[in-house]
Amino acid sequence: MTTSEHTDTHSTDTPASLSAALEERNALRADVYLLLARLVREPPNAELLEFLSALEPDDENSALKRHWASLSLAAQHAHPGTLHDVHFGLLIGVIQGQLVPYASWYLTGSLMEMPLVALRHDLKHLGFERAAHVKEPEDHFSAMCEVMAMLIESQAEAQAVFFKRHLSPWVLRFMRDLAQVEDPFYASVGALGDAFLSREDNQLQSEPDAQVVTFSPTPSTLGEGAKFSEGDTHS
Repeated sequence: MTTSEHTDTHSTDTPASLSAALEERNALRADVYLLLARLVREPPNAELLEFLSALEPDDENSALKRHWASLSLAAQHAHPGTLHDVHFGLLIGVIQGQLVPYASWYLTGSLMEMPLVALRHDLKHLGFERAAHVKEPEDHFSAMCEVMAMLIESQAEAQAVFFKRHLSPWVLRFMRDLAQVEDPFYASVGALGDAFLSREDNQLQSEPDAQVVTFSPTPSTLGEGAKFSEGDTHS
C-alpha cells in the first residue's frame, strides 16, 4: 500500500492526476479501516490469512511498512482454529473479553454511557442507523471503522469531524492495549492499527471543525455484562 506525503513545488502533475492519486489514497485508507474492523469483529478465516500471508507492503511510510510485514509474517504462522479461540478470549469472552472494544468503556469505564449517546446523535445526523437485527451498541471499534470507511468512500467532509469526535479520544489506547497481548497475530494487528490510526489522527488534525469531545474517565474495572460482539451500522 502506497501513500505519498511529499509535496514538490516544481511538480508538473495535472489536476486530473492529483485527483486520481487522492482517490487511490482514500481507497487504500478505506480498505485499512475495513481490514481492522474485520479483524477485531471476528477471527480471520483461511482465505483472509492466505491473503495477509502474501502481502508485499510498499507503503512509503517506513513504520507502516514494517507493521504490514509483521502482520504478514504472523499470518503465515497462524491457524484459523487457534485464532478463533484467541479472538474469543481477547475480544468477546463468556462475560467479556480481556479487552472491551467500545468507546464508552475506554472513556468512562462502563458500557452504554455518554460517548454512545453523542455517537448516536452524530450517526443520525449523518444518515446512519443500526440494522434491526443488531443488538450491540454502535460504539464498537469495528462499527466505527466501517462508518469511517463509508465516509471516506463518499468523500464526505464529515470524516475528519467524525474521527476527532468519536475515535481520536480513545482508539489509540485500545490499539496499544491490543498490541501488548501475547498472541503474535493480534499483537501485530494492534501495532499496525496504532501506526495507521496515529497517522490518521495527525493528518486529520488540520481539518476545520474537527472538535474533540472528551469525557472524564473512571477506573476501567471488569464487571458483569453481556456477551459482546461487533455492532453493525448501515446508511
